[in-house]
Amino acid sequence: PRGLFLVTGPTGSGKTTTLATMINYINENFDRHIVTVEDPIEYYHNHKKSVINQREVGIDVPSFAEALRRVLRQDPDVILVGELRDLETIEAAVRAAETGHLVFSTIHTTSASGTVTRIIDVFPVDQQEQIRVQLSSNLIAVLSQALCPVVSGRGRVAAYEFMVVTPAIANLIRENKTYRIDSSIQTGKKLGMQLLDEHLWQLYDSGKIALDEMLDKARQPAALQDKAMKKLQGLRGTRGKVQKVAAEKELDDLGPILRT
Repeated sequence: PRGLFLVTGPTGSGKTTTLATMINYINENFDRHIVTVEDPIEYYHNHKKSVINQREVGIDVPSFAEALRRVLRQDPDVILVGELRDLETIEAAVRAAETGHLVFSTIHTTSASGTVTRIIDVFPVDQQEQIRVQLSSNLIAVLSQALCPVVSGRGRVAAYEFMVVTPAIANLIRENKTYRIDSSIQTGKKLGMQLLDEHLWQLYDSGKIALDEMLDKARQPAALQDKAMKKLQGLRGTRGKVQKVAAEKELDDLGPILRT
């Protein structure tokens, strides 16, 4: 496969770990030439089925953009770019995807649609139509993630938003209708697509994360707050004593959240 696969999220959301896992999967299962450009290198990979060359910005190469120019001369199959920090790096990454490479990278955004918008907005107005066309043809997927502490206090769990660039979504990108991407994600569940808020609700509803954590990470907290209120009020009306007590406690906890 070729194209651009982006992992997004705020600082500390596990983007680097997710990318390292993807690279390791390719390394273990496919005969590929993989080149990574990172700042700094956080995970070191040994050769398995693939051959991996890792480069560090500031030591092996002066910048991401310059590294990408050099990498293309090494005939890689897979390229990992630590972060799309600026216009020059974005251009180089898209160009690498256009020329038949599978390119992985990260960007500090919190949603799939926001990622597309952020990339386009980096470019001058007179270049935005061109980058929309390039993204519609070369972006293959966006995985946005957030890390949430679990209720038990033992570790954290990841909440994901996942978008596959289908022909319909490619058209939305090309036609500058990114505001409609969320609707396409909602209808793309057969392809594994989901919105971040949908996954946050699943984690909360199954008791894995707390109510305030769900609302803190949500893109539309008001909608999830209403949904939680209805759930808790319903539980309060049940016959089970344990469920009643738990619902009463959560409703009490919801009071301060509503006032903030």
